[in-house]
Amino acid sequence: MDIHGKSVLILGGYGLVGQAVARRLLRESPRRLIVLSLRREEAEEAVQGLEPERGAVELVPAWGDVFTFADLKDRPRAQVFGDPALRTRLIESLIEPLSEAAASQYYLYRLVAEGRPDVIVDAINTATGIAYQDVYKTSRVAWDALQKGTDLRQSLEMLLVTDYVPQLIRHVQVLYQAMVRAGTKVYIKIGTSGTGGMGLNIPYTHSEEKPSRVLLSKSALAGAHTLLLFLMARTPGGPITKEIKPAAAIAWKRIGFGEVLRGGRPVPLYDVDLAEAETLAPGRRFRPLAPGRGRATGGTLESVFIDTGENGIFSLEEFAAITTSEQMEFVTPEEIADVVAHELMGGNTGHDVINALDNAVMGPTYRAGLMRHWALEKLRDLEKQHGVRSVAFENLGPPRLSKLLFEADLLRRSFGTMERVRAASPAGLSRHAAEEVARDAAYRSEVLSIGIPILLPDGRLIRGPECKVPPVAVPTEALEVTPERLEAWAHAGWVDLREPNLALWKDRFVRIAAEIEAIPSAETSSRFLRDRQFWSAEGLIQPGKVVGWIFATEEKGARMK
Repeated sequence: MDIHGKSVLILGGYGLVGQAVARRLLRESPRRLIVLSLRREEAEEAVQGLEPERGAVELVPAWGDVFTFADLKDRPRAQVFGDPALRTRLIESLIEPLSEAAASQYYLYRLVAEGRPDVIVDAINTATGIAYQDVYKTSRVAWDALQKGTDLRQSLEMLLVTDYVPQLIRHVQVLYQAMVRAGTKVYIKIGTSGTGGMGLNIPYTHSEEKPSRVLLSKSALAGAHTLLLFLMARTPGGPITKEIKPAAAIAWKRIGFGEVLRGGRPVPLYDVDLAEAETLAPGRRFRPLAPGRGRATGGTLESVFIDTGENGIFSLEEFAAITTSEQMEFVTPEEIADVVAHELMGGNTGHDVINALDNAVMGPTYRAGLMRHWALEKLRDLEKQHGVRSVAFENLGPPRLSKLLFEADLLRRSFGTMERVRAASPAGLSRHAAEEVARDAAYRSEVLSIGIPILLPDGRLIRGPECKVPPVAVPTEALEVTPERLEAWAHAGWVDLREPNLALWKDRFVRIAAEIEAIPSAETSSRFLRDRQFWSAEGLIQPGKVVGWIFATEEKGARMK
């Protein structure tokens, strides 16, 4: 389709992919480009950013929640869910048949029907938006109320309003009816695999569970969404429907140094004197969320970071871990935008999931691999410039990733190389690591402030006001400490300075050395992925690379293809 002189609507136009698509399509000179985002300031900022490239194209900002009614589009979802009358209205809209009159109440319907776009590019992460309402949590609350015989009304209503499938079906129905009414010719969805292309062994989760039920819900919804679009594409009178489904992490927006944001907010810094370390006696109740613990330093977390758009702000080592070989790796938004443009204008890229469900996933790319090297170089240069180490922000997850990255960084600080770690005893490793924690208040504060406690060699714990592990359903929940739970918590998300854990780290470096030594010295082919050059001839420990190896080998979380 030639989009010259046509009207184009980009849903999610403020996001990383949405902006890349907008910039790419401006080169084709559409008549009008409507850029939608959730918030007004986002939409207006996105349009302002496109202004230098717009030429004669009319740029129109639009904003609001496309999953709700037009009169509620600017209200936060939590606020809507918290209002009994509005909650009832939403439930009824999901369980009742969809008439044309009912469809017209939705903001998405009015946006499309009134804007009459010829083309819609949908870059909203629909599966994430629906799945992260967490039906498991609302189910648990309803079940607890049922077991205790308390009032079920609110918990049951929350369970109904967060039910995934009715929301997804209603969203697609409303979108389809609106596009038919508007005469939209082409709809292209930027979908997701839900796991960045990885399998059920994905090591990146949102809980102790592996894989996370919420994460699998996202993948399940993404798959269900694809099949609904598959049906839409086979419906006479509807638009040409395509889906591009990246199967890798998507990055990046910018690289810099400054305040680290998590959930859009700065991370306050806390510190704890080692004398205040608590003893984890069996039978004691442990509260991961304890606002009174830790001393606020008055500062906020600042470091070198890479902004990956909607996926969050990552540290150097988090980015290194998630993009290393056999992990998610990544694809750039510009490559996705190029595929969208080619498909829209009649090209055959091989990445349309609707036409080729089995083979159309867009995997890691040469360009991304090439640019990854530059990104890491820029990040490391900024580390040196600012005198910091960008290790973990607990934005990527799971807490085990942050724990492993900080433990590897602690060994790097204390010993430098894997060779020196192998030469030390577990007791020596434990002692030196504990000395480093006691000496470096800035390091200690950074670890504790992102929700990762530190388990000292003697079994005492230092922590901030929040512990990511164990996760709790309500802030006041306290869990009984048992030897089994303590070990599970330490494994899942506590920096563990006890001898057995340091012995495990030593064993890891012994296994890495054995892998290297098993490669013939004259071997220079592409046969081996991790050769001497990969490990930089045993230079300084590289936490992201080491943790990627742990996830791929020790935890069986390798990317297969």
